[in-house]
Amino acid sequence: MILERRIRMNPEPTTRNDQRNTQREANSSAEEFVGPGGQRATVVETRELRKVFGAGEAEQVVLGAVELSVLEGEMIAIVGPSGSGKSTLLHLLAALDTPTSGTVYFRSRGLHSLQEAPLADYRNKSVGFVWQRHHLLPDFTAAENVAMPLLMRGTNRTDALESASGQLEQVGLASKNSQRAGELSGGEQQRVAIARALVNQPALLLADEPTGDLDERNAYAVFDLMQPLQRTQRLTSILATHNLALAERCDRILSLEQGELKPLGTGSGIQSVN
Repeated sequence: MILERRIRMNPEPTTRNDQRNTQREANSSAEEFVGPGGQRATVVETRELRKVFGAGEAEQVVLGAVELSVLEGEMIAIVGPSGSGKSTLLHLLAALDTPTSGTVYFRSRGLHSLQEAPLADYRNKSVGFVWQRHHLLPDFTAAENVAMPLLMRGTNRTDALESASGQLEQVGLASKNSQRAGELSGGEQQRVAIARALVNQPALLLADEPTGDLDERNAYAVFDLMQPLQRTQRLTSILATHNLALAERCDRILSLEQGELKPLGTGSGIQSVN
């Protein structure tokens, strides 16, 4: 079974003055997903998910029988040492890789049962992915970069750019619409990457160290942006991060180490994940 810990937010955040209001809004977001029976649907889950590299004496178990269940509207943080399998887990959830055994379910449907065409459709429409490095095309404008997922699914260029412009406005970059991505600052580039991940209005947002390449100020600015978007775009989000201060602002924290998801420790145990 999944091991997890619900996080009580610090009532007096010291890093940014508006963290308390942002967290209150995030909690309200989760409440919007509660159905008439008081239950929220499960968006993504894994059952006995294993990923093994190598064989024999060289075998390395990265994920061992991981079970995870994430409800609509939740924002989950996964922490753990470098090389612990956080990125591997996100890649499996996004169907960018295949498990050694076990299954990923999206809205109760096993991804293993999908043929390549519907699997590609899942990646393009149901999942938004934010990488540690933005992977923008530097010679294309911000809007053109954001529009790429729409163009890949056959949306005409005019409509794709219009949607991209609207998404850039959502991340506070309306004025950068026509500027080349290579001319933007690091924080702005990561905002463009977030806009690109959300332009298809996915149900699930996966973020792999989304603030890892940013300084502290920009890291908090990007995260402060992600939490309201969680509400306004009705997202379910899973973030892999080393930043425990940001992780503690999520609904739950899971620690991944030696192939297991387990509760995050306290005191010196917390420091050990960095």
